[in-house]
Amino acid sequence: QVKFVESGGGLVNPGESLILSCATSGGLFSTYDMGWYRQHPGLLPELVAGIRSGGNTRYANSVKGRFTISRDNTKNTVSLQMNNLKSEDTAVYYCNLDPPRNWGQGTQVTVSS
Repeated sequence: QVKFVESGGGLVNPGESLILSCATSGGLFSTYDMGWYRQHPGLLPELVAGIRSGGNTRYANSVKGRFTISRDNTKNTVSLQMNNLKSEDTAVYYCNLDPPRNWGQGTQVTVSS
C-alpha cells in the first residue's frame, strides 16, 4: 500500500506563494501517475494537478498558469509550486495516486489577508 505524507501548508496573504511537498513510501513510485488534490469544507476532493509517470502534466482550469506540479523519482516525492494564491485556494491539500486510493493526512493551506 502506497502511503503519503504531505507538508508545506500554512497561512499566506493573497498573491503570495507556497510549495507543497509529498513524501511517498511503498510501491514503485516511478511507475505511478500522481496528483495533488484539494478539499474544500463539505465537498469531495478535486484534482488540481496531475503528473504522469512519464512526466506529462495537467491542471484544473482554476489553477492553470499559477500552480506547477513536479516529481523526483529518485526521492519518491511530488511537489506543488503554488504562485499568486487566492482566497479560493484555501483548502486541505492531499497528494495521491491518479486516480486516488487511500488518503494521507493532507496539509492545510489558508489564503487570507
